[in-house]
Parts: sequence; structure tokens; C-alpha cells
Amino acid sequence: MSPELIGLLGIPLLIILLLLKVPVGISLLLVGTVGYATIRNIESALKVLGTSTFNVVSSYNLSVIPLFIFMGMILSYCGFGSDLYRALDRWMGRVKGGLAISTIGTSAIFGAISGSVNATTATLAKVTLPEMKKFRYDPGLSTASVAAGGTLGLLIPPSVILILYGILTRESIGALLIAGIIPGIIQMIIFIIIIFVLVSRNPSLAPPRSQVIPLSEKIRSLKSVWPFLLMFALSIGGIYFGVFTPTEAAGIGSFGALVIALLSRRLSFQKLKASIDDTLRLSAMIFLILMGAEIFSQFLAISRIPFETTSYLDSLTLNPYIILFFILLTLFVLGLFIEGLSILVITLPIIYPLIIELGFNGVWFGVIMVMLNNIGLLTPPVGVSVFVIKGVAKDVPIQTIFKGVIPMLLAIVICTAILILFPDLVTFLPSLMGN
Repeated sequence: MSPELIGLLGIPLLIILLLLKVPVGISLLLVGTVGYATIRNIESALKVLGTSTFNVVSSYNLSVIPLFIFMGMILSYCGFGSDLYRALDRWMGRVKGGLAISTIGTSAIFGAISGSVNATTATLAKVTLPEMKKFRYDPGLSTASVAAGGTLGLLIPPSVILILYGILTRESIGALLIAGIIPGIIQMIIFIIIIFVLVSRNPSLAPPRSQVIPLSEKIRSLKSVWPFLLMFALSIGGIYFGVFTPTEAAGIGSFGALVIALLSRRLSFQKLKASIDDTLRLSAMIFLILMGAEIFSQFLAISRIPFETTSYLDSLTLNPYIILFFILLTLFVLGLFIEGLSILVITLPIIYPLIIELGFNGVWFGVIMVMLNNIGLLTPPVGVSVFVIKGVAKDVPIQTIFKGVIPMLLAIVICTAILILFPDLVTFLPSLMGN
């Protein structure tokens, strides 16, 4: 059996294991090791298994992941998310769909600290859904605004998935984090426009509020925003101006979050323990996936599938954008059935060399992959964000949530098209970064 055929058999086998709910990291390790042993021999496979996994977990650059996660967990458990939502509500409450718009804004700011879509979605669902229910918001609109807002955490730094993309492709993690800022802002604006248009056409979706908030109270509410602005300025600002490496920025950010939580007297021992526990669990899962991804990538490399795929498509002399369209279509279809992180580690060894060969920017494509991942978060049958919300809004039928996110999916598609047509929107800020 040729190496190419073994590699081709390994990919559907991996997908089958994932569909059978075998953990992603275990599936990657199993298929990668068995495939490597089949092409070479068992001794070589075990040697690669030992050295590669050790190299992954001992990598200094990977410490950025638990540090950024810990920063988000501290601020989440200490209740800063609910304060932020109330502050934005003071300013946007009387606008059409104001609570839903405040949810989007809160998600963008909180996501800029959390970096985890599940953490952002779960936290804000608990805070915002009861408030919107109290003011008789349509359940489809309220749950859709939380689901859509949660996806902003994958674009706006520090995005864990962009960090993982950088690790897997050797692209600059700092450039990837900065590259997500403008797309994240564009996506947030499109979400807000969609909500405003929906409510303008059907006011019953979000009944107007008559309460007038004094300007003095609005100004006082802004004190709830400063911890997020400070954390963002310290960590992401330091990366942008070349003051810190991403790992140093993550360390400063997590320490700063701890200090702010202590000074505000919100950090109890139980909250600190819960933050550490969640950080360790999520980090361990990600590290296991990265170990599996390294083994699986080496298996694909010796199978020559990435090389053969690139050579074949080069011989077709197709327009690069036609090939890009089919790549994105494949990612979209996979996103209907497989979680986004799994898609990342399965497809990147094959499609990243192809993207570079076609002349596309690697940082730009990382953001485009996140956009496709966001679509997968909101579409059935997987729709991770939708099921996270369903776990909080137990009285809202799952069909109502999926129906509500349809306009938000349109917004993501529009934003993706804009970024494809105008790639400088992604690459502009990274090109200005300090060394």
C-alpha cells in the first residue's frame, strides 16, 4: 500500500472517530501513530510519539495559552462581565434593540479578555438573557444576540484559536492576534446593524423602554469598563508596539487581572480555585490536541499528501480564488459536523501549504478560517454556541435559537466576503506592528 493511500485512508478514519465522540486529542494521536507506523515501522512511530509530544508540552511559546485563559477566567468569575453589561445598557438601553446591541458590545469587550467563545457565551448568557426576558424581548432575538456576540471572542485578541493557528502554521502569533482587531470590529458593527434593522421592521421583537437614564449615571457606569480597557491596553497594546512578546503580554495580563480582582475585593478563595480549575482543564484539553496535531501532521507529511495535493492543483492552472472557494466550501461542510478546533488540526497540514503556494497571506487566511469556524458554531447539527445557550435558556426551544441566528449567519458571510475582497483590512495593522 502506497504512503499516499495510507494518508488518504487516515483522514476519513479520523473524521469517523470524531463523529463517534472520541476526544479530539486521542483521535489525532491514535490515527497519527498508527499511520506513521504503517508507513515506516512501529519503532519509528513510538520514537516520534515520545519526542514530538515532549517538544509540544515543553514549548515556551505555548505558555501563552493558559495565561490568557486564566486572565479571562478571573474576570469572569469575579463578575466583571455583568458590570460591563449594565454599563453598556445605561448608554444603549433606549435605542431600538438596545439590550441586544449591548449584548453584542459586551461580548466584543469581554471576548477581548476571555479569548474563549464558550466562556464568553456561557457567562453572558447567564447575565443578559434574564434581563432581556424581563423586558419582553423575543427569545429568538435575545438568544441569537448572545450566540453571535460570543463568536467575536474568536476574532478580537487574545483569540485562543488564532494562537493555535499560529502554533500549527508557524505564523507570528502577535501578528495573528493584531490581525483580528479590524475584522472583529467590522463583524460587531454588522451584527448591530442587523439587530437594528430587524427591530425597526418588527418592533415587537424588542419593545421600547421608556426609562430615561441621567447623564451623570451614564458617566458613573463607565467605571465598570476600565478593567477591560486596561487589560487590553497592557496585553494587546504591548504586543502591537513591540514592547512584549505574546507570552510576556499574557503573563502581564493574567497578573493584572489578578491584581484588579484583589483590589476590587471580589476575589475569594473559591473563585480563585474555580478559575485555576477551569484554566487547567481547558489548557490540558488544548495541549492534548496540540500533541495529537503534531503527530498527525508528521504522519501526513511522510504520506506526501500535502505535497501531492499542491502539485496536482498547480498543474490545473486554476484561478487561485476558485481554489480558495472550494477550500472554504469544504471547511463550511466540515463545520456542519465537526467542532472548529478539530477542523483546524485536521485540515491545516494540507491546506496551509496550498494557500501559501497560491500566493495568499498566511495571517489573512488564519482570520478567514476563524470566520468559517464562527459559522460552524451557529449551524446545526453541531452548533456548539447554540447548545451552550440552550443549557442556560432551558425554556427556549432549540429550534427557536437556530432560527434566530439565521440573520447573524448572514452577517458573518457578509463580513467574510468583505475580508476576501479587501484583504488589507486584515493585514493592515500587523504591517504597522513594532518589532
